[in-house]
Amino acid sequence: MYRLFVAIDLPPEIAAQLQELCCGVPGARWVQPEQMHLTLRFIGEVDGGVFRDIKEGLAEITAPSFLLQVKGLGFFPPRKTPRVLWAGIAPVEAVSGLRNRIENLLVGMGLAPEGRKYSPHITLARLHGTPLARLGRFLAGNNLFATPEFPVSEFHLYSSELTSRGAFHIIEASYPLR
Repeated sequence: MYRLFVAIDLPPEIAAQLQELCCGVPGARWVQPEQMHLTLRFIGEVDGGVFRDIKEGLAEITAPSFLLQVKGLGFFPPRKTPRVLWAGIAPVEAVSGLRNRIENLLVGMGLAPEGRKYSPHITLARLHGTPLARLGRFLAGNNLFATPEFPVSEFHLYSSELTSRGAFHIIEASYPLR
């Protein structure tokens, strides 16, 4: 079985800027910079035949390259106990367009549609027992966070292996944007 997702990688300098934020929040398990990415679609576990179909099908996606900016911080879920600290994405229609093309392809292949509304973000940390006041101070102190824009010229199909030290991601295929 393969545990799959489709994502955009971050340039090392952008991941390094995000890494500089990764401190000062009690109960946070921080994501390592090499694991940071913008998920376009989580697929989940599939068998080898479906994996090959997805890998081949994603090659049919055509979309233009675009500029992306990481901007703003927040947490999920919004009105409950915080579990994920994230960095947001400046509104970019190209991200939603690419994500919708991927979603339509996967649903057309027989996969279940994504159950949640797509909210583009980069996970910075998983939170466990983080005091809301401390999280609020962290967010207030970093509320103007933004990176420079960077070009996005490809997306990737990843497999993910869950280990006791977190998830380990492997690029299975890369797909260029024009």
